[in-house]
Amino acid sequence: MGATKSPGAVQTEEEAVGTFKGEGCSGPRFWTNEPGDAYGWHTHGYHKVLFCLEGSITFHTNDGDVLLEAVDRLDIDPRTDHAATVGARGCSCVEATR
Repeated sequence: MGATKSPGAVQTEEEAVGTFKGEGCSGPRFWTNEPGDAYGWHTHGYHKVLFCLEGSITFHTNDGDVLLEAVDRLDIDPRTDHAATVGARGCSCVEATR
């Protein structure tokens, strides 16, 4: 279980959506957050694939923090404890499940 960052994984929103399709993921879910917004600790029963499209967000895991900036990808394995804090410029992300 864990979270894996892939820096510079895509350059555009279209590439991210195409990646989801190519990997057999669910349909994309787009979301945005304001600077400093936070998500408490939680887990999911599925593999989450997430791309940061704008701004930044830090995911907190039991293995340490993972900073995502624009064009980075994060894969979160099922049952991985995580929380998140949005960066100073806010963030725009798209995610899907696999």
